[in-house]
Amino acid sequence: MTSRHHHFNQGISMRKLATAALAAGLFVAGMGAAAADSWHGVALFKTTGARFADAKYKWEPVEKQQGAFHIKGNLRDVGLDDNHNVYLQVKVHGYGWNRFDGVQKKSVWIDKLVHDGATRYTSTADVRVCQNRGSLHPDNCSPTKHFKR
Repeated sequence: MTSRHHHFNQGISMRKLATAALAAGLFVAGMGAAAADSWHGVALFKTTGARFADAKYKWEPVEKQQGAFHIKGNLRDVGLDDNHNVYLQVKVHGYGWNRFDGVQKKSVWIDKLVHDGATRYTSTADVRVCQNRGSLHPDNCSPTKHFKR
């Protein structure tokens, strides 16, 4: 009887251990999902005459904002004497660029959501900052940074 009783207690402790392990796994998985939806800092985007500074991005949850790529920061025209404007470009899933214009000789706050309406959530995004040099010269753009969910 003692050996049977001992075996029974061992079964209970194994179930408790398995339940605790499952709960811990779900907690860690939840933390990973929360981290994916939190703000992340981005290094400075820069090119001649233009800066996108203090930038942050996050992936919105699917239930909120269609799982969009959310980016914000200060778009600055730093070529104050060149008479050129600046803009931020963002694209998702390889579609065309979305253009968000700045203001000449100023700094403006950009806070934009970009998503692909044909998919449940956005999984890739590209971002760059550019200086508009007019119709006679090609625009200056920073290197494109790639983001993955």
